[in-house]
Amino acid sequence: MPIQYHSSTKTFHLYNDSISYIFMILENGTPGQLYYGSRLSDKEDFSELLEMKRRANAPCTYEGNLLFSLEHLKQEYPLYGHGDLRYPACSIQKENGSYIFEFQYVSHSIYKGKNRIKGLPAIWCENSDDMESLEVVLEDQRTDTQLTLYYTICTHLPVIARHALILHNGQSSITLQRMMSCNVDLIDDAWDMIQLSGAWSRERHVSSTPLRPGVQSVYSMRGHSSAQFNPFLALKRKECSETAGECMGFTLLYSGSYLAQVEVDNYHVSRVQLGIHPDCFEWTLQQGESFETPEAVYVYSEHGLNGMSQAFHKLFNHHLVRGTYRLQDRPILINNWEATYFDFDEEKIVRIAETAAKAGIELFVLDDGWFGNRNDDHRGLGDWYANVSKLPHGIAGLSERIHAIGMKFGLWIEPEMVNMDSDLYRAHPEWVMIDPDYVPCHGRNQYVLDFSRREVVDHIFNMLDHVLDGADVNYIKWDMNRTMSEVYSRSHSSDRQGRVMHEYILGVYDLYERLMQKYPDILFESCASGGSRFDAGMLYYAPQAWTSDNSDAIERLKIQYGTSFVYPPSCMGAHVSAVPNHQVFRNTPLNTRANVAFYGAFGYELDLSKLSDEEKEEVRQQVAFMKKYRHVFQYGTFYRLSSPFESNETVWMSVSEDRSTAIVGYYRVLNEVNVGYRRVRLAGLDENAVYTINGTDQATDGRELMKAGLVISDYTSGENGETYNGRNGDFISRLYVLES
Repeated sequence: MPIQYHSSTKTFHLYNDSISYIFMILENGTPGQLYYGSRLSDKEDFSELLEMKRRANAPCTYEGNLLFSLEHLKQEYPLYGHGDLRYPACSIQKENGSYIFEFQYVSHSIYKGKNRIKGLPAIWCENSDDMESLEVVLEDQRTDTQLTLYYTICTHLPVIARHALILHNGQSSITLQRMMSCNVDLIDDAWDMIQLSGAWSRERHVSSTPLRPGVQSVYSMRGHSSAQFNPFLALKRKECSETAGECMGFTLLYSGSYLAQVEVDNYHVSRVQLGIHPDCFEWTLQQGESFETPEAVYVYSEHGLNGMSQAFHKLFNHHLVRGTYRLQDRPILINNWEATYFDFDEEKIVRIAETAAKAGIELFVLDDGWFGNRNDDHRGLGDWYANVSKLPHGIAGLSERIHAIGMKFGLWIEPEMVNMDSDLYRAHPEWVMIDPDYVPCHGRNQYVLDFSRREVVDHIFNMLDHVLDGADVNYIKWDMNRTMSEVYSRSHSSDRQGRVMHEYILGVYDLYERLMQKYPDILFESCASGGSRFDAGMLYYAPQAWTSDNSDAIERLKIQYGTSFVYPPSCMGAHVSAVPNHQVFRNTPLNTRANVAFYGAFGYELDLSKLSDEEKEEVRQQVAFMKKYRHVFQYGTFYRLSSPFESNETVWMSVSEDRSTAIVGYYRVLNEVNVGYRRVRLAGLDENAVYTINGTDQATDGRELMKAGLVISDYTSGENGETYNGRNGDFISRLYVLES
């Protein structure tokens, strides 16, 4: 049994072959944290790990007992009051203004499998043997309020999932002002904190800094998970590398405003918390009402950062993504956006699709501009019906023509937004999330629809349903191009405005769920202006996400490298785009653009008809190569070997599940002159297998490739003495295909 309860010591031990997570019920009835880390042998009593020490001036719970102080005990789900002066996981106000609650142990249950969370994304399992779950019920008797802590441990992965639910049965109302999904108190602060930070077009860059006393955090108060900070943080030991050492990663399965923080106290305890951001959040519970948090997931690894990432990848691919495309190869697509922007008609679209079909591309995606009066980004959002001046046969007719040439058909939407110049806004200006007493901010000339209102979600669903029901649509690219700047709902009373941001995300999830249920064979890709809503919560509804609006191959090295810390290549939308690149105006070789994009959900974002015959042939070869090795790229075990944040060279690789095939991507940004000898140690191979390497007569066993390394020495020496794929100079890449 992965979860054991020892009644004599009131101790819970969640463990598998890799990890242990241990907590106990303290003498005051509240749960206290004992250990999280590498697997320990199970036993009845772990109380030596509680480490109660007398601390000067500490507020103590019991008269005459100077050891029991919540200020210095590690806890599972701390509250304000009773001596703990650190940030609480939960802060609740009573009608009398007091914030003092005390949730004490009542009961628990342990069961195989895992229950889903109503209206929210969560990991899941088909086979109940894959997971085991624990529910711990606590109660504050004075207010007749129950708090349930939920835990799930994966049987074969170093993964624990947590969330919480509060149920109020008392006659007087209570108001939640902070309710985090999890709290983990770690014994020390000898960690570096890794975060994925950036902005639009440079999302998820890796940043690492040592923990320090006080609070360090990443967050979003934008109403979505944001390109600025991803809802993820990792802690690693100083000596931890990509391939060895101790680390742990935490992420939140949520797409709205969030907080992920580490608080280091004066005795070096590190308190990790993740959950809905408490600013602009307030949720009043009347008698019989409840509130359930999003789910947090954390991973422990003794095998370096790659080990952590690989656990996240396997978890998300197997136990988060749902539907037809779960564990399925992603279709190779072409998107018309950078080829046409808003300037297209049906004939131009069909010509682009015909050229793409000849190259073997499988899916055509019609981007922004197909609906309403949408000829620029000032108008049309919210009017989800075909612009017949561009598409005289509508979406149904166009999809029929695309399918007739042997391709699947996809469509771009941005259902959460509206332009003031639209029929929807003219009919329902009250549906926009603004305070009507003030001049509102706009972003990209658009405004946020109030998805906290059921009638708004219903209306958008009906419009999209009308389009999809009459057309053969296989793919939806769901964009969301602005943050929330004035969060105010004209349908909510003053005491319910603190619910709006969370209810908005629940509305988004509801729209996704309804469309998924009615159209189960549509592949959804969440876009959200590239990386502005690239989070694990979205993967529950959309199996892939547009990784960044920046499609430059060299910029994508950093973006995709950072993204891989949490998210698998199968979900990373990665395209070959035109040069000069539309974001940074850089010229990179066509093969390098493909060699970067292969490690993801592969596609093209350009007008193929403008390529030379030689380039068109190269595209055909790229498409054929991707089809041959697509499953290895998207579902192989992914290893980061050399970081673009630390070197002129980036190296990563994917290894098939049976280790018979591996593909190593090598990327050199700038040419160097007369450099030394270089090898890169590979990972994940079968050390006893002999591998051939494409383009060479070499046959080498896996142990040599992992211990001595793969030779990547460059012999140009500033004299153009060596070419890769017929090229040399800057922005060069090579793919090494290893077959056993």
